[in-house]
Amino acid sequence: MAGKIKTIGVLTSGGDAPGMNAAIRAVVRVAAHSGLDVVGIKRGYSGLIKAEMKKMKPHDVSNILQRGGTILQTARCLEFKRDDVIEKGVEMAKIFNIDGLVVIGGDGSFRGAERLCKAGLPTIAIPGTIDNDIGCSEYTIGYDTCLNTIKSAVDNIKDTTESHERCSVIEVMGRTAGYLALDVGIACGADVILVPEIKWSFEEDILKPIMHSKANGEKRFIVLVAEGVGGVIEMAKKIEEKTGIESRATILGHVQRGGSPSVRDRVIASEMGNYAVELLIAGKQNRIVCMKNGQITDIDIKEGLAVKKTLPTERMTLAKKLGYR
Repeated sequence: MAGKIKTIGVLTSGGDAPGMNAAIRAVVRVAAHSGLDVVGIKRGYSGLIKAEMKKMKPHDVSNILQRGGTILQTARCLEFKRDDVIEKGVEMAKIFNIDGLVVIGGDGSFRGAERLCKAGLPTIAIPGTIDNDIGCSEYTIGYDTCLNTIKSAVDNIKDTTESHERCSVIEVMGRTAGYLALDVGIACGADVILVPEIKWSFEEDILKPIMHSKANGEKRFIVLVAEGVGGVIEMAKKIEEKTGIESRATILGHVQRGGSPSVRDRVIASEMGNYAVELLIAGKQNRIVCMKNGQITDIDIKEGLAVKKTLPTERMTLAKKLGYR
């Protein structure tokens, strides 16, 4: 396939993440620099099978670096699990003369990319998800921006929590991964951090540290809960019932997804977009662009999806030490 790429398609799939636009921009401009055409595909795999596509020139991606979300829009396409729909996607790519595809998204998007590649469309995947839950990559586009968005929200909640001498139970995103909760919990000085990867009990991991801090004169408490744990409303009620401390639950929700991407997300997204185009030009396919030891590299999609990511236990231990008052 080396030297045969003339047109590259690019799409964003699954949940949006700040920095996706920077990756799109990099794909378009690096491809143009190499003399290639780019076709932007709207609304992920749904747009691929519905032929919602348009050619993109370098000026089409001007002034998008600072924008959150994705200019190509995104959608979840459950029917893309079917073989006949995959084949239709490949057919549509051929109609628009797409020789290779760059998919920006999470693990579900990667599975679709792998199936497209097996069906005859060379594909490269880029990890774009605020959850930072791609096992083969140390970092995913959007994670840093999301951390800072949550940090600002939690800091604001801490102000009113202290003013009213309350306990705030705050749920953050992350699906079944606790990276957002853990890192923001440390950064914001949470008293308790709950993640789905680690077993916990109400008495030992919530009640005990809160009562210990209360006995030492503390009047403000922050419990940070990962989305995969859930139950924050009931948890707040139970804390108030057991401790006598007025407690409130806050679910931050989709405010965490948006916002102008951080410098880190803009730079890494640009590096990953460039790397994806270079892989296709070199004749590579069925690869995930990822970060390992701080460097941008790549791995086979199947192998990458098989890698399990684990929370750094030493960081969780640190969080408990720092929460001791």
